[in-house]
Parts: sequence; C-alpha cells; structure tokens
Amino acid sequence: MLTGAMTAPERPGDRAAGAAGVPAPTGQERCAPERCTPACRMEHDYATQMIDITAAAGAYVEYLPETTIPFGGSRYYQRVRVTADPGATIVLGEKLMAGRLARGERHAYIAYCADLEVHDPDGLLFADPIRLVPGEHPVAGPAVMDDFGLMASLYVITAAEPAQRAADAMHQAITETGLRGGASVLPAGCRAWARILGDRSPEVDAAYRRTLDAVHELLNDPRTRTTGR
Repeated sequence: MLTGAMTAPERPGDRAAGAAGVPAPTGQERCAPERCTPACRMEHDYATQMIDITAAAGAYVEYLPETTIPFGGSRYYQRVRVTADPGATIVLGEKLMAGRLARGERHAYIAYCADLEVHDPDGLLFADPIRLVPGEHPVAGPAVMDDFGLMASLYVITAAEPAQRAADAMHQAITETGLRGGASVLPAGCRAWARILGDRSPEVDAAYRRTLDAVHELLNDPRTRTTGR
C-alpha cells in the first residue's frame, strides 16, 4: 500500500498539481490529505488544484481528500482527471462545506467550480461538473446543495462487482444514517456514485465513513465477491 498527501492551494494565485499512477497489476495507492482545504479570501485571481490519477489493470486506487471549505470572497477551481484500465478499481471521494459555518458564513465565496472526469483508454466514461457561483445563480436550490451546509460524494469504478450492488450497498448505508442522500448507477454498468447532504460536519463525516466502509466490505470481503460488471 502506497500512501501520499497532496498539498492543496489556499490563496489567490496558488496553483497545485498532483499525480498518482499505479502501473503494477497488484499495486495499491491511497491519497488522503491530512487536513481540510481552505480557500481563502481573494481580492483578485483564483486558486486551482489539478489532480491526475492513472490506474492499470488489477490496480486499486483511492483518492479521498478532506473537506474543502471555500471562505468568503474566494475563487477556487479543481479538476480531478482519472484514466482507468477496465480492470482497475478506483474509489473517489469529495466533501464540500458551504463556508465557515461556525462563523455564520454560508455561500459567501465568489466561485467554487470543480470537474471530475473519468476516462478509460477509449475515451470519457462520465463527468461530474460542479459550478457554484452565488452572484450569478442560486446555489441553495434542490438541484444543488439545497439549504444544507455540507455535501459529500463517493464514486466507485470497478469491474470486480456489478455497479448495482455497489449502489445498493451505498444507498443502504446512507439510509441507516437518516441523512438526505442516495446512490445510483453511472453509465456503462460498472460505475456507481452516492451523494450525502447534511447540516453538521460530524454527522456528514460519519455518514461518509459508513458509506465508504460499505464499499470496502463489498470490494474486499470474499463472502460478497462476485464476478462480472
């Protein structure tokens, strides 16, 4: 198991880039920054983070960053690009806070934008873009973050288990927490995702961990192992 931490941008003009590659068939990598990512106030310019992940057949990769907190007046853009062999397994996570909630700050940033792109050798499999610009469009509607303070997402890309089983496992875990959320299958039948919404960090973090544990159990427990997509 390889472990790594990536430095995130915080201030105007900051640019951060990271890459993780697992070429060996039995390789594993887990990248998890050790602290939250604050995007500080900016009078001009913006901060960006670009992450590229490549996984070969048989590899297992997790990218599970801590919560991103866009401060009032900040501009932040993040892109995570994954290139996965059809025989690889990748678990991706993302947690976003609406601002410094303990200070009463909520959606006071100028812009928070993020792109997740997952590719195989033949091209794009799916994308999940997020565009939150409070000054231009409402960001607290039912199709965005509603009135919740935190949003967490998990994505599972694997051929080791049918996507519906992964979606069902995540959905059951979220249901047991009592928080708002759900899970579904993504295109091509071997990918699933889940999203969780809540008001406080402890409850969302606990639900996120419970959902991730359900994914780990499905992927690693031989009693639940099946073959096929």
